[in-house]
Amino acid sequence: MELWFFSFLPSMKYIDRILDLQQKVVGMNERNYRIINRLNPSEYRHFANDKAICKKVLEENGIPTPKTYCVIEAMKEIEEKLSSIEHLNDFVVKPAMGSGGQGILILKKTAENIWQSPSGEVYTRKDLSMHVANILFGKFSKKMFDKVIIEYRLIPHSDFKKIFKRGVPDFRIILLNTKPIMAMLRMPTEESDGKANLHAGAIGLGVDLKTGSLTRGYNQITDQMVSRHPDSKVLFEGMRLPDWEKTLAISIATAKVFPLNYLGIDIVYDETFGPMVIEINSRPGMQIQNVNAVGLKKLIENIEF
Repeated sequence: MELWFFSFLPSMKYIDRILDLQQKVVGMNERNYRIINRLNPSEYRHFANDKAICKKVLEENGIPTPKTYCVIEAMKEIEEKLSSIEHLNDFVVKPAMGSGGQGILILKKTAENIWQSPSGEVYTRKDLSMHVANILFGKFSKKMFDKVIIEYRLIPHSDFKKIFKRGVPDFRIILLNTKPIMAMLRMPTEESDGKANLHAGAIGLGVDLKTGSLTRGYNQITDQMVSRHPDSKVLFEGMRLPDWEKTLAISIATAKVFPLNYLGIDIVYDETFGPMVIEINSRPGMQIQNVNAVGLKKLIENIEF
């Protein structure tokens, strides 16, 4: 019995590997208490939590961001402001304080002059008004109230359509004291329903900060490292990104105008306008470490807190 028992004990080599990983990875508690609480004072977090405020700061400082057509803050404004965007062929509706992509609605006019979502769902003026009202009532942000942002619809850069044609991929760049320390590209999949959300099934692709080349990716659903897109089977590992130096410069410029010292900055490559900041996050998730197969601890150990 003793021999049978010991045959199932993990090897010392395996134990050393687990301990080594634990020493390199920043966990949720360390992120919250050692980094965020010290570097991102609570009185300034609204700059990240409220996308309407965030966009105003970006626009005032000349940082590329999707054009805001209007912001709706009260029920009485719905009809007037929806009338002001009726002439547009496409736009995006999003909650100012939503998370995880909830409540975001992408609409484009068809040849029949009706609004339609990427999935083919038709939206009448009444449907759109109801969606806006639901955002205002906090349905997608779990708050007592919210604001509605209606903005320019980003068209993904053609280079990313070589990997997967559906959805809008985005970059998450982590910066500490205005210095980029890690980055990933979140690529939609069929499982994620075209959304760049790792929890929904999108894959995270590691990015070499120096060269702007894609490294291996991580599929959170299967908990596996991948080199090809699960649907298109396109090999992305080693692919060079367009405008990478400009992207890094934009992320640094963004970090410098906000009173937050640990940021996740989300950027989309638009086909016409290039890299554009879509939002900032004062509490960026830890999955970026799995995506890059590198812990953040070593990268931040020499940073003065």
